[in-house]
Amino acid sequence: MIDIPEELAAAQEKFNGEAGRGFIAGLPRLAAEFLDRWGLRRDGAAMHGVTALVLPVVRRADGTKAVLKLQPLDEESAGEPVALRVWDGDGAVRLLDHDATTGTMLLERLDPARMLSRVPDAHEAALVIARLLAHLTSGPAAQGMRGLGDIAAAMLRRTPWALERIADPEARALVADCAAAVREVVDEPGDRLLHWDLHYDNVLGADRAPWLAIDPKPLAGDPGFDLLPAIGNRFDDAEILRRFDAMTGEMGLDRARARAWTLGRVLQNCLWEIEDGRPLEPERLEIARRLRESR
Repeated sequence: MIDIPEELAAAQEKFNGEAGRGFIAGLPRLAAEFLDRWGLRRDGAAMHGVTALVLPVVRRADGTKAVLKLQPLDEESAGEPVALRVWDGDGAVRLLDHDATTGTMLLERLDPARMLSRVPDAHEAALVIARLLAHLTSGPAAQGMRGLGDIAAAMLRRTPWALERIADPEARALVADCAAAVREVVDEPGDRLLHWDLHYDNVLGADRAPWLAIDPKPLAGDPGFDLLPAIGNRFDDAEILRRFDAMTGEMGLDRARARAWTLGRVLQNCLWEIEDGRPLEPERLEIARRLRESR
């Protein structure tokens, strides 16, 4: 038997409704199935994120310590094992096994106590992410991976509807400027393999490497689209441009393109907030303001 964390059940209810409730109800059976299929035994307390339940396990055959990741199968999670196979443990957690039907994965066990978010120097932590991204985004995405070009075009189609629903004129102007920046680059979206969600909690330590990335939501696109999590998390308005310039320098990115795609990432988040009926996040608007003024 497994205890389902209330926070995970609430998140599934919020984001996936009936499908989320069905996923939560089926978790005990799903966990039992893969513990048996892959010859695993439980080895510690369950962990979870917004969408996934993660069970520490040990392979009965050889004693390998691993984690069993159980998550709903959707567009984002379907790409995760594809990216992890491409990286093959080089800069990211290693994939040990995968079930394509359910999206269940067996991953090497990293050290959850060694999380990049606990590094006191946030600027140095941002540089760790930049170095990981420089490596992870150095190669092309697999054929068929969802693409930034389609995502950006869809955002631009949605923008007029969203602007009508922003009452504050300054915020509306910032979101409009984000869309204008995306229009400048939408025809050249890039083809690199992006992580898309590399924030500080998604970087863990390991015995074999100081830091490794976890939980990719991969895209094919421009690496500039990967910068916002490291700029927006552990927010410090005095650090916005310093982190942006340090990361683009570390990754060897064209600053103007990286600026446009970072504004595009702000636009993406603003569109989600408007669609969900939530207020725009002041911190992301401040990032847009600072980048807009930094030409």
